[in-house]
Amino acid sequence: MEASTAEQLKRQAAASALEYVQSGMILGLGTGSTVVHFLDLLGDRIRTGELKNVVGVPTSNRTTSEASQAGIDLIELGDSSRIDLTVDGADEISPDLDLIKGMGGALLREKMVAQSSDRVLIIADDSKAVSRLGTLSPLPIEVIDWGIRGHVQFILNWEGEASVRMRNDGEPFKSDNGNLMLDCRFSDGINEPAQLEAELQARAGVVESGLFLNVADLAILGTHTGPKKVDRKS
Repeated sequence: MEASTAEQLKRQAAASALEYVQSGMILGLGTGSTVVHFLDLLGDRIRTGELKNVVGVPTSNRTTSEASQAGIDLIELGDSSRIDLTVDGADEISPDLDLIKGMGGALLREKMVAQSSDRVLIIADDSKAVSRLGTLSPLPIEVIDWGIRGHVQFILNWEGEASVRMRNDGEPFKSDNGNLMLDCRFSDGINEPAQLEAELQARAGVVESGLFLNVADLAILGTHTGPKKVDRKS
């Protein structure tokens, strides 16, 4: 997919997500290239007065900067007892709306905000739809920087490969929380995502995984025939 076409589909999904935003809402603001379009469009609605008293809870330093530039008022997680709606992107979306997230490096804060939200809306272009998680995107895992080889061996036992994410300058990538990121690849996808997630959550040294299972309530995919809305199956 050409970059310009992909951006058009992302913006289409972002525009459709605004249908779910009402004045007075507290919004969780995700991280990533599709969310950039949402922040831009949301800022326009706020500036024109179509939406009023909307505040956001950002999930990364990047989103904090982008939302501020768009004129969106921000609060921190915990400043309010609830978040009405979180709008975020995803690196993979399964038919059941399970997700892989974290290629933007914000998976821990994204999951914290999502878990504090009444509803979670995922926006993406339709290239992110997969039949099985782990077939398109690596699975990011945020880890502390000690004992990392044990996690690499753990992924090998799952018939995958794990590598430390690196920056363009050759230095290890670090999250906003100061942790390293392992990118894990599985040649045939992840056979048992729920089991893998449970085992990762039980591992000391793993801060958080990019498996977002039973988190999303709705996804809007930008397609060449218009936005496609997918609700979580009950």
